[in-house]
Amino acid sequence: MTRREIHSWLMDMDGVLVREQEPIPGADRFLARLRERGTPFLVLTNNSIYTRRDLAARLQASGLDVPEEAIWTSALATARFLENQRPQGTAFVIGEAGLTTALHEAGYTLTERAPDYVVLGETRTYSFERITLAIRLISAGARFIATNPDATGPSTDGPTPATGSVAALISRATGVEPYFIGKPNPLMMRSALNAIDAHSETAAMIGDRMDTDIVSGLEAGMETILVLTGITSREDAEKHPYRAARIVDSVADLLDELD
Repeated sequence: MTRREIHSWLMDMDGVLVREQEPIPGADRFLARLRERGTPFLVLTNNSIYTRRDLAARLQASGLDVPEEAIWTSALATARFLENQRPQGTAFVIGEAGLTTALHEAGYTLTERAPDYVVLGETRTYSFERITLAIRLISAGARFIATNPDATGPSTDGPTPATGSVAALISRATGVEPYFIGKPNPLMMRSALNAIDAHSETAAMIGDRMDTDIVSGLEAGMETILVLTGITSREDAEKHPYRAARIVDSVADLLDELD
């Protein structure tokens, strides 16, 4: 099979560039080479808690130099989607600064009174009162959006409930399913490609998960590359009904392509 010529790169953050705040060996050189060449790239995350600036600082603390404009989150993808669907709309938001900042910058007004949308994102402390209000607003006709379907998130003490779990609670109470924006929805990839004016035919998606990164990259029409530095083994990858175009040990194995 003829290998595509890649002009733009999208990559997941956790499991591809960092693992529990520790940089993946070779990730710093891969990012440096992209910057040296002026190659368009974005680092993607389904996490909607942090702003671009927050995430750039966290990566910097791990020894990885990523400019904030090279970061794309499910919160930014959600804001872009809502801005296109219903410009200057209103939303009741459960989430943190990453989501509220993105919606404000997209021209959205945050309100608890008859909003166009209820937007559910990640937060460290889900409030029962705000979940109750979300249920009532959705029951009254507000449209239900969630930043990502991840059921749990990692913590030092073990898994914590994440957006997908709380969305399930709200859906059970209202009978309304949310529209999820983040991976594995290929909309997340499309919005990222649009953000850097890239084309799927000449773009690659690097990820460590078959069920989010690889499948959404495939559905968006990109070259897909699975790295084995995250949660997926080569054996696990073979269990899925779809395949990545390539499997490599880590992003360090892709350095030769940037010469």
